[in-house]
Amino acid sequence: MANLQVRCSVNNCHYWSQNNYCTANNILVTSDSTSNNKTAGYDAPSVPNDLTTPVQMSMETCCKTFVPNNSASRDMDNVKRQ
Repeated sequence: MANLQVRCSVNNCHYWSQNNYCTANNILVTSDSTSNNKTAGYDAPSVPNDLTTPVQMSMETCCKTFVPNNSASRDMDNVKRQ
């Protein structure tokens, strides 16, 4: 896989880094409707490989990898937090 750079402006996320880069090893972007039906711990390791969540526009999507800085829940989804 290519060296992908993900930009994020949510600067109170554990994965936010200088110049608005995301440093997470796994990132889940899903549909808002799917996200609204899942718990806060639903993230990249939870998703079946065959799940698809089509949308019509970017406003219907969300990033589920967010974890607040200094959060006790940093290990809740089995993603290794750096």
